[in-house]
Amino acid sequence: MAKRIITALDVGSSKVCTIIAAVPEGKEPPQVIGVYVHPSSGVKKGVIVNIDEATNAIAESVAAAERMAGITVSSVYATIGGKHITSLNSRGVVAVSHEEISEDDTFRAIENARTVSIPPSREILHIIPREFLVDSEGGIIDPIGMSGSRLEVDTHIISATTTALQNLVKCIQQNGLGIEDIVFTGWASSHAVLTDTEKELGVMLLDIGGGTTSICIFQEGAIAYSGSVPLGGISVTSDLAIGLQVSLEEAEKLKLAYKRLLEQGISRTKTENLDEPALLRKASDKKGDSIDSEELDKDELDVSSLGLESTTKISRSLYQQIIDARLEEIFEMVSTQVSQAGFDTGMPAGVVLTGGSAQLFDITRAAQKSFGVPSRVGEPCGLSGMVEEVSGPDFASCQGLVRHAMVEDVDVGSGKVARTGSATPSFVSKIIKWIKSLIP
Repeated sequence: MAKRIITALDVGSSKVCTIIAAVPEGKEPPQVIGVYVHPSSGVKKGVIVNIDEATNAIAESVAAAERMAGITVSSVYATIGGKHITSLNSRGVVAVSHEEISEDDTFRAIENARTVSIPPSREILHIIPREFLVDSEGGIIDPIGMSGSRLEVDTHIISATTTALQNLVKCIQQNGLGIEDIVFTGWASSHAVLTDTEKELGVMLLDIGGGTTSICIFQEGAIAYSGSVPLGGISVTSDLAIGLQVSLEEAEKLKLAYKRLLEQGISRTKTENLDEPALLRKASDKKGDSIDSEELDKDELDVSSLGLESTTKISRSLYQQIIDARLEEIFEMVSTQVSQAGFDTGMPAGVVLTGGSAQLFDITRAAQKSFGVPSRVGEPCGLSGMVEEVSGPDFASCQGLVRHAMVEDVDVGSGKVARTGSATPSFVSKIIKWIKSLIP
């Protein structure tokens, strides 16, 4: 018997995904009982640009998921992304009121860290405690009950523009839905794809969506940097359309089916001595040089099964050159932004790629080349039920929302931390709830 229902709503630039999960009694994972993906509309580069279109897309997605689950939901957890997302680390310090640190002391320390200079046009999404320090001794997860005279808290604060936040809230509320929490896309995805070991060693997460790439960097088990760049999979589709001289719809088909078509092509050419990645690299290394007819035949990929009007064959090397060029630009923008914030992209645990565009062929090689560290594609996990419907990296943020709702306000050290901020009305109650959850 389920004790609660969690509804996760991921409003992206290319799709609107709704997951309805039932939380069983005990320690069993949440069960997905309803899911639906609807093409996004009215959203560009993570920001709502048409209220009516976005409202309708949300309505279609939620209604279809409700029909599958056989229930009606009243509130949702939602994601938000876009280049307007910024972050900073802030420290709060208070004197302990009694000999032992109390809930009130911890609350006052977090409130003190919250009093940073935020422009009037921005609103705080999350205040995430990274660690507590008692009389300058750090690495403390739960300070309540400890003896000390001075309590400090190191927090990570994520903020968004007020207009972007209010427009999202309006689209959701116009569908008669309440809002449990609004969560940064990268922060949500981190709950579904990162391991505690990666967070402890230091890792960079890139959620490459349709219109934006969300960035999260973890150090020593806690989040240290959050941000976003305004490029994603839609830019890749546009490049393919121009480079291969096909329509945007056909370019999207090619992008989604390329890996499958490539595998079919490899199976038909098993007698060749040159493996496929080596062929691609050999062809792309030639750049402007001429390619002989035999090499050209090997380079061609039959795409007739897709039913494209523009072409029946494409050049594998040209396709990969187009993809690599755009990925290189995205990764360069990420590196520049992270460096300007004073952080390093070369984390010990490497780079974890997730989001829909993480399924691009050979993307881990491109990431490793750009950042100089190992990379992997992060597959979401932690849910049960109809997970086959939402099993790919393109559903990491939506699955992560469910995990976020499950671990809300617990365990600072592992990165599963308090979700607090002024974007939701119950800031004080959430802080108190989080403090209580730390008590054995």
